[in-house]
Amino acid sequence: MLNFNHLSERLNKVIKNLTGQGRLTESNIEDTLRDIRIALLEADVALPVAKEFIDDIKAKALGKEVMESLKPGEVLIKLVHDELVHIMGEYNEALNLKVQPPAVVMMAGLQGSGKTTTVAKLARWLHQSQKKTVLVASADIYRPAAIDQLETLAKTVGAEFYPSKTTDDPVEIARGAIQAARNKVIDVVIIDTAGRLHIDDEMMTEIKRLHAAIEPVETLFVVDSMTGQDAANTAKAFNDALPLTGVILTKTDGDARGGAALSIRHITGKPIKFLGVGEKIDALEPFYPDRVASRILGMGDIISLVEEAERNLDRAKAEKLVKKIKKGKSFDLEDFRDQLKQIHNMGGVMGIMSKLPGINQLPQNVKDQFNDKKLVEIEAIINSMTPKERRFPDVIRNSQKRRIALGSGTSIQAINQLLKQFTQMQKMMKKMSKKGGIMKLMRGMQGKFPFGGGGGLPPGMPF
Repeated sequence: MLNFNHLSERLNKVIKNLTGQGRLTESNIEDTLRDIRIALLEADVALPVAKEFIDDIKAKALGKEVMESLKPGEVLIKLVHDELVHIMGEYNEALNLKVQPPAVVMMAGLQGSGKTTTVAKLARWLHQSQKKTVLVASADIYRPAAIDQLETLAKTVGAEFYPSKTTDDPVEIARGAIQAARNKVIDVVIIDTAGRLHIDDEMMTEIKRLHAAIEPVETLFVVDSMTGQDAANTAKAFNDALPLTGVILTKTDGDARGGAALSIRHITGKPIKFLGVGEKIDALEPFYPDRVASRILGMGDIISLVEEAERNLDRAKAEKLVKKIKKGKSFDLEDFRDQLKQIHNMGGVMGIMSKLPGINQLPQNVKDQFNDKKLVEIEAIINSMTPKERRFPDVIRNSQKRRIALGSGTSIQAINQLLKQFTQMQKMMKKMSKKGGIMKLMRGMQGKFPFGGGGGLPPGMPF
């Protein structure tokens, strides 16, 4: 899940304060822009980037049309959104793979940035999303563990692995991998390179020599977003030495500030092409500035959510469940467990929630209820049941609950809570099986969720 919590909360608070005012004036624009500037700097956005951001918005906000608007909050949201998009790069810049195969991709970065894991994630993304065959090779002759790690990951993601040893020359490893890909008619070769704990002349000399020898079509710099402004400065240092074609920003799920994403394009002139959004091997997504800007401003990202569903949901199982419910058959705990697995495949509850509109407006105590650990506990409880108990939860007695609690490492209270919630869910499913049931169900759900303190669904939710 992409994490811009702090910046998102601050910007939304600033804009909310302006919403109650009748019109934009030079005075309230100055106050608002000062608050936005502080929010950006606290999010570790580089000072020159924050300055340009504020100057651009100010110039547009003082325009005649904007000044005469009756809805200053909405106007400002649009200006901030457009400026976020502008500063992050306008649109997604795809990998350039339209070359005579194999397309050679070289990965550079410091140690600890998640470079080797990102090589495997990218290989998986190319295979799954672009239907490309991929070969990976490690030219990191200083860390035998990096070579072994890449070999293991290659098997996991279904990529070919070109073996290398610590006694080999990095240039010869890369050339050998490219030739092997030609021989096997493989579409893309990804070369992992050596990293250091910091930038030094020896590393830069080696990586320049490697780049000159293989002339990659893409040279991607992998950088840890949690280093904030340093991420942008490190990317600039590499870009000064190498003709980078793009950046992959890792660990964005753990970066509550987001300064790196907003600074890199401005400082390096190079686009962010992908985001690492978690530890799982499928946690890599193309970078769309407009979608990220929408998420920061609490507008959600329904397009990415739909794409995620298309990729990860088991359509056959979903259709089977719909038919089952339409026939009036009971929704059981086996079905529920399948639904939980589908949620996991889509990045968990928080991964889904982060893409829904209005989620930033929920109180923190409500957000805390959307806990993926709870789902893991529920799945453990269901797994500890017998097939009969899953199909007919009503038959579960106290002695069985004790056994289930022991097997799942939970308590009888947790099992009682699950069974109570599940009974309510079964009733909802029965309503859905009737004509027009889904819309009645949605209307019935309005006011039954503890969102926003006064009941009802969060503002902007698509119901």
